[in-house]
Amino acid sequence: MPEVTAYAIDSPTGSFHKTTVTRRDPGPTEIAFDIAYAGICHSDIHTAREEWGKSLFPLVPGHEIAGIVTSVGSEVTEFKVGDRVGVGCFVDSCGECAECRDGNQQFCTGSGMIGTYNAIGRDGEPTVGGYSTAFVVEQDYALHIPDEIPLENAAPLLCAGITTYSPLKRWGAGPGKRVGVVGMGGLGHMAVQISAAMGAETIVLSRTLSKQDDGKKMGADGYYATEDENTFRELRGTFDIIICTISDGLDLNKLLTLLAAEGVLVNVGLPSTPNQLHVGGLIGGNKVLAGSNIGGIPETQEMLDFCAEHDLGAWVEVIRGEDIDQAYDDVVSSKARYRYVIDTSTFND
Repeated sequence: MPEVTAYAIDSPTGSFHKTTVTRRDPGPTEIAFDIAYAGICHSDIHTAREEWGKSLFPLVPGHEIAGIVTSVGSEVTEFKVGDRVGVGCFVDSCGECAECRDGNQQFCTGSGMIGTYNAIGRDGEPTVGGYSTAFVVEQDYALHIPDEIPLENAAPLLCAGITTYSPLKRWGAGPGKRVGVVGMGGLGHMAVQISAAMGAETIVLSRTLSKQDDGKKMGADGYYATEDENTFRELRGTFDIIICTISDGLDLNKLLTLLAAEGVLVNVGLPSTPNQLHVGGLIGGNKVLAGSNIGGIPETQEMLDFCAEHDLGAWVEVIRGEDIDQAYDDVVSSKARYRYVIDTSTFND
């Protein structure tokens, strides 16, 4: 069982430090791979700082993982040494329940989805995430990263990409549809790119206009500041779909006024506090308020192939391992443009 270098945090108020973790040798149906890049998702921060409940410390986060296969088990059929591979938000499920059989492993009703980190694996040990130099996973929970997408731009797709692709696909984003994207962060900047590539008229709703030029480059047809009250008057009743990527400062009632009749507001951000909803805002126009999680393995692979076909990828800033703490603070302060990605080759410097 080889030891590999990782960055861990020991408490919600601690700092990240270099350490070693043990990875098992791959079993018959498992693959091992060297991690090249690991994205920093806001979920990592919420978990490390125990903003969503108790965490398992010491904690090695990371569920946006991209690398190269180094070895495969004797019964592996889907991967070979040298393949470009990714792992997202989960690494196991029961594989037998109706949801798993339908390719929705994220909703497993058997043993439950096992997260890539901060969970207990089938071996009874805590799962250890992608802020490390190597990984082992069952082949059924790994993704093929197309050659067209650089690994550093592909890593965030394993969470930010699928989190936005899934609801856009489900609710029919495409030609003739008007899509609003609330927030231009790690999730929002992918929602803009994917919505535009699907052929929808895509409008960004951001707190200020500071990222307007980037939004237009990503494919946005319009860009509005939500801190300007004129925005809500001008855009009232005009959207078929709104994808809300923010967690804090969320006013569902106000956003619902922007939907056209029979429109849908989909929330992919996870607020830490409850929201008050006036149900009349839904009834008045047959509107829908929905939530959306990640996607299963088949849909995640579909998303990666879609991004390759349309030349899409996350806009990233590559950082070193010792930069993780500062990156966390910068994400919280909305300074990321638009996803920090850790170069794990720096771990052994």
